[in-house]
Amino acid sequence: MTDNYIIEVNNLHKYFDKHEVLKGIDLKVEKGEVVAIIGPSGCGKSTFLRTLNLLEEPTDGHILFEGTDITDKSVDINVIRRKIGMVFQQFNLFPNYTVKENITLAPVRLGILSKEEADKKATELLERVGLPEKADVFPSSLSGGQKQRIAIARSLAMEPDVILFDEPTSALDPEMVGEVLSVMKDLAAEGMTMLVVTHEMGFAREVADRVLFIYDGIIYEEGTPEAVINNPQKDRTISFLKAVL
Repeated sequence: MTDNYIIEVNNLHKYFDKHEVLKGIDLKVEKGEVVAIIGPSGCGKSTFLRTLNLLEEPTDGHILFEGTDITDKSVDINVIRRKIGMVFQQFNLFPNYTVKENITLAPVRLGILSKEEADKKATELLERVGLPEKADVFPSSLSGGQKQRIAIARSLAMEPDVILFDEPTSALDPEMVGEVLSVMKDLAAEGMTMLVVTHEMGFAREVADRVLFIYDGIIYEEGTPEAVINNPQKDRTISFLKAVL
């Protein structure tokens, strides 16, 4: 492990019963890198992303996060997860808590921040995602795009070293996609390490340092956005991009 790799994945396999979803994935992600993960539905993209913080248990292989093998049973994954933010497709906000309470809940409960520190942090984060006026409302009053921006703020409240985004815009109306992608672009510009499963090819082309095309449980093609999206070399990548671009 070099000091620069935040994530290393070695020969990762995942079975669901007898169905092999991930078929030996190897990947190294550097600090500050933005990796876009694209591919057809059912190819293993989200499963792969969810193994990176053990929301899905790998069947075989190793995942190192900041040098620690998180597949080792002796590792407390809950401690590791504090440094791995996760933003889901469906927001997962607590409906019975206000926006500010959603953001402050985990850092206060885990003893990372005091109540006062967490409130101050939440105010700063709401400014950052462009929603300072929503601190005291409940999630039910928010649009989908606003909910997803709050979900990003909640993830940032834990001061993670990496954020995993699992199709963060696919549940949104088209006019709301831009406001979420704008926040993600800002994070990338600030140097946040991000792995993003996405169907937004414009975002992948503009923001990603590297694009992975996952097909049939393997990294089928990878490279810069210029190489993979603008000039794909392999048949399956070409046909996929023809269908989505």
